[in-house]
Amino acid sequence: MKTIAPRFRHLVLLFLAVTGALLSGAAPASAHAALTGSDPEQGAVVEAAPKQVSLTFSEDVAISSGAVRVLDPAGKRVDSGKIGHTGGTTYTVGLHSGLPDGTFTVAYQVVSADSHPVSGAFTFSIGAPSKTSAVLTDQNAGGGVVGALYGVARYVSYAGFILLVGGAAFVLGCWPRGAGIKPVQRVVVSGWTALTAATLALLLMRGSYTGSGKVGDIFDMSLLGQVLQTKTGAALTSRLLLLAAAALFIAVLFGAYVKRAEDGDKKEVKDLTFGLAIGGAVVAAGLGATWAMAEHASTGIQAGLAMPVDVLHLLAVAAWLGGLTTLLVALYRAPSIEASAVRRFSRVAFCSVVALTATGLYQSWRQVGSWSALTGTRYGQLLLLKVGLVAVLVGIAWISRRWTSRLSEKPAPEATAATVVEQRSSEKKKPVTVGAAKGDDPERAAQLARQRAAVASAREKRVRDADPHRFGLRRSVLAEAGVAVVLLAVTTVLTSTEPGRTEEEATSASSAAQPRSGPLSLKLPFDTGGEDGKGTVLLDLDPGRTGDNEMHLYVERPGGKAFDVPEVKVAFTLEAKKIGPLSVVPDRIATGHWTASGVQIPGAGDWKIAVTVRTSDIDQVTVIKNAKIG
Repeated sequence: MKTIAPRFRHLVLLFLAVTGALLSGAAPASAHAALTGSDPEQGAVVEAAPKQVSLTFSEDVAISSGAVRVLDPAGKRVDSGKIGHTGGTTYTVGLHSGLPDGTFTVAYQVVSADSHPVSGAFTFSIGAPSKTSAVLTDQNAGGGVVGALYGVARYVSYAGFILLVGGAAFVLGCWPRGAGIKPVQRVVVSGWTALTAATLALLLMRGSYTGSGKVGDIFDMSLLGQVLQTKTGAALTSRLLLLAAAALFIAVLFGAYVKRAEDGDKKEVKDLTFGLAIGGAVVAAGLGATWAMAEHASTGIQAGLAMPVDVLHLLAVAAWLGGLTTLLVALYRAPSIEASAVRRFSRVAFCSVVALTATGLYQSWRQVGSWSALTGTRYGQLLLLKVGLVAVLVGIAWISRRWTSRLSEKPAPEATAATVVEQRSSEKKKPVTVGAAKGDDPERAAQLARQRAAVASAREKRVRDADPHRFGLRRSVLAEAGVAVVLLAVTTVLTSTEPGRTEEEATSASSAAQPRSGPLSLKLPFDTGGEDGKGTVLLDLDPGRTGDNEMHLYVERPGGKAFDVPEVKVAFTLEAKKIGPLSVVPDRIATGHWTASGVQIPGAGDWKIAVTVRTSDIDQVTVIKNAKIG
């Protein structure tokens, strides 16, 4: 007779492996709002110091005092720290007066409308570009140890929701007798416990996750107070309140409901079933809404329709995967399960897949928006992976349905269970008789009763395992559960990834915001292959448009020091119009600094810029980079 524990160990190991691979090794959470414009613009060189810096995002963001910092070339803050909102999605921060010439760094760290942290930086120059020593060491929003822990907590919260809602739905809708089975009770209670613990963890980590990313800030009560005032904080708090209601639901389901069923009061059982179904549906929908109101569905187009669709999608996932897990536990741990219960769940799973397909298609259209985003963005690629996993899961489910149709309705397992109950009842009623045969020893009588129960349980298990159809169903359901674990991990990562539609719109807006003419800055690493032949060429072309331009080249060693090379040459080619190569030989004006005036760019377009660097009499290399000029 095969043991069960190894199969469950394998499932747990699979769960941990997938979680580690997809969550612990992930980079900081992708931004769901993107910086689409700024004033001054990225890389711009302005003649006079501006009074403020403005940033425009692709959607509304939550921004706090100090969320935007401007650092001078020495790395000193020169902003006022007060954030202004000029309307729309544009935010400003004032600058101090009397700023020196040189390159300034603008760093920002905000929270997008769908609750994910957004951080980044860009530079602009006053007068002329210069070296800068600005260091951004404390920008770790969504990353580091806290980011990994937050990702794990998100996974656990989804898993807990699925077990809680799906397990309870399986009991009420498919197998009412399962309410009295302890392994089934443990599934639902474990789901509630996991969701509650994960929600508390998310609430505590939220401030650090969207801020410094430091572990020490997790228990900062001032940050917790700020989180409670945000949309995400309200959603997590609402989830905790709903979980309190869910605890009452569980107590009634596994307490009064089981007791009424044992008493055989069919009317009370029917009324209680109806009440639990209505109350449970309201609590489950409310729990699902706590995700919809704070994440992807709450932003973007058609948010009023997207949120209820998202709730329906979550409930369908829970009914399918949570019911599947409960069925797996029942097949392996429960004394028996009726074939009719399995068939009812098969119908529930089919309806769930239909609902998932309909809601998933709408969500995919809403979040991806185009075929190019489906294959060209990380969100689209993860979505394709999720669709593939769902297809595999549906295929295995079809096999499970075939085993379900073959299940025998023989009452042997049920009769055996009834026999055990009768035997235990008779033993409780006649303990003295059994004990009298052995010298009136109550302990001996109790021991014999336990032995009889164990023998009956073993006999029952042998009968149950002898059914080949039931054994086949257990294996197929176990395979479904394994794929479901991977699917849940991919879904968790998907919910923290920037939607393809947003990414493409932000890219388009960013491209449109780029001026048709502006200073050009390129960084070209090189390696001539000889001794001391590695370095970097920094090329600046000003004003970076058609006509006359001034070009500066800075040649540096890997450590950043000026590199005194014998020769540098540049060639410009506009292949679309068959212009070039136009050769430019700059003049050396200082160690590692070369310049050329009157560089003519005859037309706008995508130019190929080839820079040739010679580091000795025989060692030289040409590096090429494309750039838009004009």
